[in-house]
Amino acid sequence: MADSDQERSELPTGKRLEQAREKGQIARSRELGTATVLLSACAGLYMVKGQLAAALIHIFTTSFTLQREQAFDPNAMIALFATLVGSLLLPLGLLFFIVALASFIGNILMGGFNFSTEAMMPKFSKLNPASGLKRMMGVQSLVELIKSIAKVVFIALFAWGLLSSQFEHLMNLSFEGFPGGIIDALELFLWMIVVLCCSLLPIVAIDVPFQKWNHLRQLKMTKQEVKDEFKDSEGKPEVKGRIRRMQMEMANRRMMADVPKADVVITNPNHYSVALQYDPAQPKSAPKVVAKGVDDVAFKIREIAREYDIPILPSPALTRAIYHATDLGHEIPEGLFAAVAQVLAYVYQLRQFRRGRGQRPRPLADNLPIPDELKK
Repeated sequence: MADSDQERSELPTGKRLEQAREKGQIARSRELGTATVLLSACAGLYMVKGQLAAALIHIFTTSFTLQREQAFDPNAMIALFATLVGSLLLPLGLLFFIVALASFIGNILMGGFNFSTEAMMPKFSKLNPASGLKRMMGVQSLVELIKSIAKVVFIALFAWGLLSSQFEHLMNLSFEGFPGGIIDALELFLWMIVVLCCSLLPIVAIDVPFQKWNHLRQLKMTKQEVKDEFKDSEGKPEVKGRIRRMQMEMANRRMMADVPKADVVITNPNHYSVALQYDPAQPKSAPKVVAKGVDDVAFKIREIAREYDIPILPSPALTRAIYHATDLGHEIPEGLFAAVAQVLAYVYQLRQFRRGRGQRPRPLADNLPIPDELKK
């Protein structure tokens, strides 16, 4: 086999992507999930900052304001602690709920939700030290290491610049009074966290396309794999051909079983044969084709017609027109009504003559009325 066939140069097919998804192999971006969680936490913190500031002020005020009885009561601190913690439950509970929801949404933003039982199954191959060392020393691990170092350096430099710009403000917090200092500190902390979290956005913008590209690269296929998958999904050509032949044979057998129901068979006279059936009890219906064929099939139709004493009439132009314009089991088009009516009238007169009830009919006309658009 050529070397080019062994190269994974082909994009993964839909079936390959679906199989990878069933195995839990989906393009994911940790950076996208992390950024979503952190920015959502900032949004949640902004929502509860008023309640959180009020709770902290209440804690400081209550903790440093003690009655004489509380100072000598050994159970007072426990009751006080429960009260102070209770004041934080609502804002912190709402904040934790927002973070938990963001952690779920952030992990399915890329790749969508996927539950794979196969990915949950234990794989003893992962316990092999040689395989573990190979993964640790592989290209993917090296890329992840470089990316992690670059991320830490970038965020550290960004944080250093942010702290440097707000250093004087941070130092002045110790000179502010109570409770204004707490409110100012929370405001400063919130906006510093927001700006710091926004530093992840450039990393996310780089990581998301990289993860998509890397996922497709890992699932790339060789040309031979694409051919094999096509054969598996579509079936081998020889098998498909055999199935088509069997289907045609079954259809021909069903069609031949309907030939005895025909009123007349018109021919080309050798290459084409068309069997027509008409029910006079249904005046609104038109004659329909119960069998048609060319060459061997046409010969078989004529053979069955002779066996059941069905009239066989040569009419080349009309036979070709009906064969090409009408599907099996369907009524003939309106443009052929007049021509077929003459054929059926001739057949009716011929039957009456054979029964001794009339004269021999005139031969069927050679130039039956056939519209130009139906002539073949």
